[in-house]
Formats: sequence, structure tokens, C-alpha cells
Amino acid sequence: MGGSEVVLLDFWPSMFGMRVRIALAEKGIEYEYKEQDLGNKSPLLLEMNPIHKKIPVLIHKGKPISESCIIVQYIDETWNDKSPLMPSDPSVRAQARFWADYVDKKVYETSKKIWTLKGEEHENAKKEFIEILKVLEGQIGEKPYFMGESFGYADIALVTFYCWFYTFETLGNFSIEKECPKLIAWAKRCMQRESVSKTLPDSKKIYDFFIEMKTKLGHVDMRHVLKVESFGSFEGDVFLEPCQLVRIRY
Repeated sequence: MGGSEVVLLDFWPSMFGMRVRIALAEKGIEYEYKEQDLGNKSPLLLEMNPIHKKIPVLIHKGKPISESCIIVQYIDETWNDKSPLMPSDPSVRAQARFWADYVDKKVYETSKKIWTLKGEEHENAKKEFIEILKVLEGQIGEKPYFMGESFGYADIALVTFYCWFYTFETLGNFSIEKECPKLIAWAKRCMQRESVSKTLPDSKKIYDFFIEMKTKLGHVDMRHVLKVESFGSFEGDVFLEPCQLVRIRY
């Protein structure tokens, strides 16, 4: 591992990996980044996460920590002398964990329905997704951040989905900002933080990646394909084996 004390195994479009990168940036932690080809998993990834075989994995002093929210909590507890990510009050800390868990269970799973279902089911999925975002918007309310005045754990759990919003909107033909203006205002506020702005990829780059993945899976009308090049992509809950890069015209 090149002797680095902190190593991150990750894949650039992963909203889960982005959480870890933001937390490390907030703490000012130097680390070695190892991009993973999830169509051809590295021996290191298989060794460090033999149960799920997924990214992200943080390796600290040779010991692996898996699952993004667990990793963020580990980072906060281990490097606790700077930029606390968890609230100090136990009850507020429990609420932050609740909202992060809500994001994991609701946002990602429901967003998948937008790109996998059709017809009436697709329309219902859009409505469900918007209602979930409205619940999150209600929690933020008039506060700058999820749990109050400070950027922290719950914000990190959700903000990495922001770079995927353009993809969800394009596929679903709706506007998240129109439906949830305060949520988008919160996201833009988070983007003013260097840790977030330097971590989240451009939204249209994410969209291009998504189209590449969908084309490999056969869910894109090939009449729209203008160019095909080799590419490697997501797998597991998020990404699948190597696919093709395509440019789409609508």
C-alpha cells in the first residue's frame, strides 16, 4: 500500500465514496487514493472487504473499515481534534444518525426506481422520490444545515447525492429545485465548502457516466448513440461490470 497510513479504495462516481472523501477533507487528513475497477476487483479490495466486496473501504494503519456512514463516524472519532462532524449532544447525535440512515434507506433505493421503472410505476416512483426529499427539506427547515448551525454527519450523508440530481431530473423530467427549493438552497450552501465542491464531480459528467452504464445494460435506445468507446463502470448496489461509453442526443 505504499506505506501510507491512510488509504481509500473508491470509485469516482460513487455517492458513498464521496462521503468519505468529504469527511477526510473536513479533517485535513492526507491519504492515498486508490481508484478501483469494479469490473475487475483488485486483490486489495477483496482482501480488505471480503464480505461485501464493495467500495468505499478506508484502510487506516493496515486495518480496513467498510460502509460509508461507519467510515465517516470512524474518521470523526479518530481525528477528533478538528472539525467535529457529529453533534456533541447525545440526543442530537442520535437524530443525525437517524437522518443519515433515512437517506441510506430511502433516497438511493427510491432513486433507482426512477431509472428502472416505466409508465405509471415510473410516475409513482417520481412522486415517492419527491416526497422523500420534501421530508428531508422539512428537517432542514430554516436552519443552515441538517442539525443546526454546523455542517456535519447528516449533511455529508445526503449532499453527495446532489451531483446525481441532474441525472434523476433528466430521467424523470421534473425539477427538484421547483419541488424543494429549500433543499437545493441547502445543497448550494454545502457546495460553498471546499471539502464538498472539490469532491463532487460535475453533474453532467455523472449523467454521461449513467448513460454509459444504462447502455451496457440495454436500457437506452441505440438510435441515440453517437459514439462508443471502451469504459469501466460501477457494480454491486451501485455499479456494474465494464460497459461502453456513449454520447446521447435527445
